[in-house]
Amino acid sequence: MRQYSTIGATVRRLSSTFFLALLAAAPSACSRADSTPAVATVGFSTSRPRVAVGSPVDLTYRFDVSPNAQIAGDYRVFVHVLNPDGEILWSDDHEPDPHTSQWKGGQHVQYNRTVFVPATPYTGDVNVEIGLYKDNDRLALQGPDTADRESPNRSYRVGTFQLAPQSENIFIIYKSGWHPSEFAPEDPKKEWQWTQKSAVLTLRNPRKDVTVYLQYDARPDLFPGSPQNVTVLAGDQPVETFVADSPVPSLRKIAISAAQLGTAEMAEIRLDLDRTFVPAQLPAGGRDTRELGIRVYKAFVEPR
Repeated sequence: MRQYSTIGATVRRLSSTFFLALLAAAPSACSRADSTPAVATVGFSTSRPRVAVGSPVDLTYRFDVSPNAQIAGDYRVFVHVLNPDGEILWSDDHEPDPHTSQWKGGQHVQYNRTVFVPATPYTGDVNVEIGLYKDNDRLALQGPDTADRESPNRSYRVGTFQLAPQSENIFIIYKSGWHPSEFAPEDPKKEWQWTQKSAVLTLRNPRKDVTVYLQYDARPDLFPGSPQNVTVLAGDQPVETFVADSPVPSLRKIAISAAQLGTAEMAEIRLDLDRTFVPAQLPAGGRDTRELGIRVYKAFVEPR
């Protein structure tokens, strides 16, 4: 009997040790919970549930500031788009509008951003996580799901959408009046093409009303008091004229009707500039003798 008692005690000790080890290894719900009061409830939506790679999409960000919230300083919004395995496909980190230092208790903050979906081999459902950060500090938020308040890293899942293949987009040809593509040495993903005085895009006619997205910048410093004018034409029909006065990448949306695109199999969209410049002729000199108009980062045509 003594031998059995010894064996039983040993088993009980081993079982107790194993149980304590499991408790130590298992994540604690209490340790995950974030007891810090949330400064705001965060929300997010997209202009459409299915977005093709390379296409533009309108993103809406919402923050309902808590009644007693006080935010010291300006925090940035981090936005992570992740595949189902949790891998970050791309980010849309940005300054909120208005800045967090201007937020007041009970305020409803909402703004839109149009972004182009970066090139990625992944297609399918993606998750979106959002947070507020400054240096290494992150603020506590309330997500759409109360479970999100237990996020240990204060990254809150706010929505999902579907990534579609790039082949679903309208294919555009940079036909004439374009200089070769260039890349930023510090960021090879940042690509652009300079126009000449007249630059033509061609595409298979969708025979629908479309929106042309044009992300561009210019050199208004070279035309003080009177920036360049850009006229957009569908075929030979003027659609609109705008002033190229943005020295930083700016997005312009141009509506073109099916009638303006015409009935031919292929349609043309032309950018005509009233003035250009040659870098080699500027006071700083240089050897670049190209005729330059505006710098285009993205040109995209989307049926309406």
